[in-house]
Amino acid sequence: MQAKTRATAQKLLNLYRQAHVIIGGWATVNQVFIAEANDTVIQELNDLPTGKLLVRHIQNLRDGKTQMDTIDRELLPYAGMMTDEQIPSVNLTATQWTQLERAINDFVPNEQGLEEFLANDIVKHFGEEWVASIQTVIKQHKEMSEKWAVIKQTYNAYRLWRSANEIISTPLTERARASVQADMPEYETYLPMFGAPGNDLLAKLRTFISTMN
Repeated sequence: MQAKTRATAQKLLNLYRQAHVIIGGWATVNQVFIAEANDTVIQELNDLPTGKLLVRHIQNLRDGKTQMDTIDRELLPYAGMMTDEQIPSVNLTATQWTQLERAINDFVPNEQGLEEFLANDIVKHFGEEWVASIQTVIKQHKEMSEKWAVIKQTYNAYRLWRSANEIISTPLTERARASVQADMPEYETYLPMFGAPGNDLLAKLRTFISTMN
């Protein structure tokens, strides 16, 4: 029961931190917070980094102080630096927009294609938060957004592949196990994309977290 509570708390915290790139944004994640944040999960959140901010946000939702499609600015994760209002402060020139459009259109969904995409100057222009930044910039362009979804899927697949390999090669703490359990749906979605090696890695990951004392 305790492990399940920790996994749920970590999942909610992950949603809180990633709301800016989740389809539906706060209107979507707030429903999850209300549905899954029982008293024991709230207690666990209070012990996690930035968890106290999320607890305050959930309480505001329950009290009706905050509407279900928003969050108080003072409770935004990363001090609000990841919101749509902040990210698009990067204004692209016509040349830069053309470069971005070409990079997205030319993307090949494999590891080499991903490396070439990340090495593109226009992608580097957005810095470490390139995923959220590009998604925000192109959100009004349906055709580009569809192609962008393929890039994001490829990026997530290789990110989780590396993450899973790191996890099974290092000692696993109880807290880390809760994080892995919370992210397991992502591993189950993306690792099978690598075929037999991915399924084998997924099996090792499941065994690794289930056999920990």
